[in-house]
Amino acid sequence: MGKIAVITGISGQDGSYLAELLVKKNYKVIGICNPKKKINFKNLSHIKKKINLKKIDINNYSKIKNLIKKIKPNEFYHLAAQSFINYKFEDEFFKLNPNINGTHYILSAIKEYSPKTKFYFAASSELFGNTDKTPQNEDTKFNPRSAYGVSKVAGFYLTKNYREAYNIHACSGILYNHESPRRNPNFVSRKITNKLSLILSGKLKKITLGNINSKRDWGHAKDYVYAMWKMLQIKKAQDFVIGTGKIHSVKDFIKIAFAYVKLDYKKYIKIDKNLFRPNDKIILKANSLKAKKILNWKPKTNFKSLVHEMVDYDLNN
Repeated sequence: MGKIAVITGISGQDGSYLAELLVKKNYKVIGICNPKKKINFKNLSHIKKKINLKKIDINNYSKIKNLIKKIKPNEFYHLAAQSFINYKFEDEFFKLNPNINGTHYILSAIKEYSPKTKFYFAASSELFGNTDKTPQNEDTKFNPRSAYGVSKVAGFYLTKNYREAYNIHACSGILYNHESPRRNPNFVSRKITNKLSLILSGKLKKITLGNINSKRDWGHAKDYVYAMWKMLQIKKAQDFVIGTGKIHSVKDFIKIAFAYVKLDYKKYIKIDKNLFRPNDKIILKANSLKAKKILNWKPKTNFKSLVHEMVDYDLNN
């Protein structure tokens, strides 16, 4: 058996693709699941026998400490987070814990009991928030506009401080929107393809959406988890912006999806202005030249192929 890797949030989109990648590379993969939540293991069903799942609350320092002290993993990928963003700070406190307390507990345990463990923190383009610089790179100032974004900034700086103060190989990946057939249906990309399949089966007449002119830098999750792995393979820990550098609107996504199944999208889309978000006008676009130069990373999946893959999945499942 090769290296040992721990993944928090293993049952989600990113966690499952990363687990897949590491299993192929002969890692012993240990996945941490929230004991307080009912976990859907559909994303892991094909590799479940090849990974070790443990129910541990990452907000419980004692449990995290005992795990790290016992197994001393080569790599630790912290992907767990409440990631659906509504830009309202009311009742958003639960989103802060995994990104702040959880990150702090993991890093503290690594420092004390397994200082050679390489640590990855899943940051987000939400760090940049209401930025006046486009595209954004590793030097762009943070200006978050959501509780999620604020918590990710805290996680980013915790990671940076442990790296600089204790010489731990700890880094953050500032990832832009990345989708796949495993994306949660709460997200607009999967909402579109999921409900399109219901339209085609006669179970739905309209899809209700917010601002379809909102623009994003969209990539494939499978490409992005490869970038995560690459970050922990280099000698010196560094933070990286990961994205395609190409912008597409929600309307672009809709047009490609509906054209693929030969339907006129205009007949099936209903706009609800109550679903508009205050930050819809902000354009977050990645400058990933550093990742290309140092990690030799670039996205493999183009936007059209991504949309087609997601449509195909929802039509056949």
